[in-house]
Amino acid sequence: MSQPTPALQLFQRDHCPLCDQALDVLAQARVPDFESVWIDDDEALEARYGIRVPVLRSADGRELDWPFDVAAVVAFIGSPSGP
Repeated sequence: MSQPTPALQLFQRDHCPLCDQALDVLAQARVPDFESVWIDDDEALEARYGIRVPVLRSADGRELDWPFDVAAVVAFIGSPSGP
């Protein structure tokens, strides 16, 4: 049985200072739960997100590209239609 997709996913890569900043913003926004998705070893994810990471994605497919701040994250997770 497969696990359900978490409400939020953060697409990121190893050794990414912007990704570290995004994690800090998510902590400040008190995002309750999210999955880190590493794109480094996945060609499809690398092609889609390579120059865009970090990207926050909701379970309904909406995406919030970097740069984002606490207010943008709060608006993104609080609104079903996105920012």
